Amino acid sequence: MKSEFINREKSWLSFNERVLQEAEDKTNPLVERFRFLGIFSSNRDEFFRVRVATVKRLVKFSYKDKNPQYKNSDELLKEIQGISAIQQTRFEKTYNQLETELKSRGIFIIDETEILDEHKAFVHDYFHSSVYPALVPIMLNNVIDFPFLKDKEIYLAVQLKNSKSGKKEQYAIIEVPSAAVGRFLVLPEVDGKKYILLLDDVIRFCLAGIFLIFDYETINAYTIKITRDAELDLDNDVSKSFIDQMKRSLKQRKLGEPVRLVYDQSLPERLMKYLVKHLGMDNDDNFIPGGRYHNFKDFMKFPNVGSSIFEFKKNKQLEVKAFKKQGSILNVVSKQDVLVHYPYQSFKYFVDLLREAAIDPKVKSIKITAYRLANDSKVVNTLVNAARNGKKVIAVIELQARFDEENNIHWSNILQENGVTVLHGKSGLKIHSKICLITRKESGETKNYACVGTGNFHEGTAQIYSDISLFTADERIANEVRRVFDIIEGALVSLDFEHLVLSPINLRNQLGVLIKTEIENAKKGKPAFIQLKLNSLVDNDLIVKLYKASNAGVKIKLIVRGICCLVPGVKGYSENIQAISILDKFLEHTRIFIFGNDDQPKYYIASADWMARNLDRRIEVCCPIYSKDLQNEILNFMDTQFTDNVKARILDKDLLNKYQKTDSNREIRTQFEMYNYYQKQLER
Repeated sequence: MKSEFINREKSWLSFNERVLQEAEDKTNPLVERFRFLGIFSSNRDEFFRVRVATVKRLVKFSYKDKNPQYKNSDELLKEIQGISAIQQTRFEKTYNQLETELKSRGIFIIDETEILDEHKAFVHDYFHSSVYPALVPIMLNNVIDFPFLKDKEIYLAVQLKNSKSGKKEQYAIIEVPSAAVGRFLVLPEVDGKKYILLLDDVIRFCLAGIFLIFDYETINAYTIKITRDAELDLDNDVSKSFIDQMKRSLKQRKLGEPVRLVYDQSLPERLMKYLVKHLGMDNDDNFIPGGRYHNFKDFMKFPNVGSSIFEFKKNKQLEVKAFKKQGSILNVVSKQDVLVHYPYQSFKYFVDLLREAAIDPKVKSIKITAYRLANDSKVVNTLVNAARNGKKVIAVIELQARFDEENNIHWSNILQENGVTVLHGKSGLKIHSKICLITRKESGETKNYACVGTGNFHEGTAQIYSDISLFTADERIANEVRRVFDIIEGALVSLDFEHLVLSPINLRNQLGVLIKTEIENAKKGKPAFIQLKLNSLVDNDLIVKLYKASNAGVKIKLIVRGICCLVPGVKGYSENIQAISILDKFLEHTRIFIFGNDDQPKYYIASADWMARNLDRRIEVCCPIYSKDLQNEILNFMDTQFTDNVKARILDKDLLNKYQKTDSNREIRTQFEMYNYYQKQLER
C-alpha cells in the first residue's frame, strides 16, 4: 500500500462520480436524472473554484514541501484533469441518453435550427420582450481591454465572417442572462408534443437581429464558461469593519484568476486562441471541450412538462409524535427531549418554537447561530418579531459561509435595522455550530431551552437535507449551550465543559479519548465498536487513531457522504473498518457519533465533520443524546443506513463506487425506510 490516505481531491471527484451515477440510474425518475446532472455540474464548478485553484497555487508558488499530501502537486493537477475529462465524457453520454428518452415521451429539447414555424413568432416575441433588454453584446476587435468574464456565468463567443470577400472576421461576446430570465423556455404544445428551448438557443435564433448593422454572411455563436479562483482574501486592517472587508473580498473573488475554461468543442481554432490569449490563461489551466451547452447547474431547475412520475414522489413532511396535538412546544420540551429529523419531519416546529418564544411574556431572550439562512427566511421574521416584542435577541451570523456571504450580509443588515443584536463571531474562527437558546423566567427562576442540531436553521435545506435537531430543556445541555453563547459574546467563562464537546476547545482531544477507550476495551476482550456518520473524513490524526483502533480489534462502521481519506478494509491495517456512502433523493447531512463504551454506548450529534478546519478553526458543537428513546431512534437510523442495499456504495482504496449488496431478501432504501418509520410512529 503506497499511502495511508486517499488523496482528498481524488476522493472528492469520486464523491461527485456518485452523483453522476444517480443521473445514470434508470430507476430514478426522468426529470430527477436531469437535476442530478445539474447537481454534478454545480459540484464540479465549486471543486474547480476552490480545490483545483488551491492545487494550482501550490504548483505556481512551489509550495510543494509545505504539505506531504501535495508533494507532487503538478502530477496531481494532471490526474485531476484526466479524471475530470473521463467524467465529462460520461456526463455528455448521459445527457444524450436522457434527451433521447425525453423524445420517446413526446418531449423535445430543441435548438435554434429545430424551431417549428408555429413557434418562431413566439420565440421572437419572448426574445424582444424578455431577453434583449438584458443583453450587453461587446465587440472585441476594437476594445482596448478585454471584457471581464464573470465566474458562474455562461457566454456566447460570436464569430462574424464573410467567406468570399476576405473581410477580416470579427468577434463579439454576449453574457447569457439566465439568472435574470431563466435558462429554459417552454414552448406551446403542438400536436400533443412538448418543446423546451434553452436560453442560449433563443439568443442564437435572434443573432442576426442583434448584429443587424454589420455586413457579414455568417454569424455563429459558441458557448464558453470561465471558472475562477474562489479564495477570499481578508486582510487584518483593523480600521475596516469585517463587513467592509467581506464586501471588498467578495469583489476580489469575482476578479479571481481563471482556473478552467469550458468551451463548445466546435469553437473555431482561431477564436479559441484569441480567447485563451486575452483571458491570460496558461498550460496549468484546465481547458475542457464539451458540447454546445454549459452551466448545467441550471438543470437543477429543469422543468417537468411531462408526468408526475418524472419526479420523486413529494411526501408530506410528517408531524412529530411528541408535539402532536400539543399547544405549547416549550411546554413539551420542558418535560422531555425531542428529536426532529428533517426532511422526514417538519421544520415548522423550530419556527413555531421561535414564534411562541417571540410572544411569550416569560421569555426574556433568544440567541441563535446562523451559518446559512433561506432567501425568504421565516426564522429571520420570528427573530424580528421577538425583538419588537421587547425580547433580547442575539443573532450570530457567519459572514464567511462560502458562497452565501452576500446573503448573510443582507440578513445582518435587516436584523440590525429591526433591533436585533448581530454578532459576526470570534476572530480567526468561523462559527459553524447549529444552536439556539431561549431563556425563560419560570417561578422566579431562569430556565434555559436549547435546540442543538446538525444542520442550518434554513427552511429551504430542511426540505432536502437529512438533518437532526435536538429540542431540550435538560439543564446539563441547555446550561452549557448558554455558556457557548457567553464565549461567542466575549464573556470570560470557564472552558471546561462536562457534557457538550466543542471545537476548537476539546473536540479533537475528546474524540481521541473516546477512540482510546474503545481500544482499551478491545484489548481487554470487552465489546468495542465505533459507528460514525459524517459528510467528510479528512483529518489525518484522527484517521490514524481509527487505524490503531481497527488493529486493536475495534469494529468500526462508517457512513461518509463526501470526501473520505481513510482507506478501509485493508488486511492487517484497516480490516475492521467498513465504509459506505449513501446518495439519494435527499442530501445526507447528519453527523452522528456512537462509541460502544463497554455496552454503555455514548451517542452524539454534531455540526462538525472530521476535518482540520472543523476541529481547529471553527466553533462547533457536539451534543450527547441522553434519552434512551432517542438513542434507540438514532440507532435504528444508523442500522437502516448500514443495511441499505439500493443507494449505498462501498468506499474502498480503488474508488470504484460499487453498490453495496446485503443478505436481505428485500430492498432496503434508507430514505424510504425512515419516512415509513416516522409515519408508523404516529400511528402507535
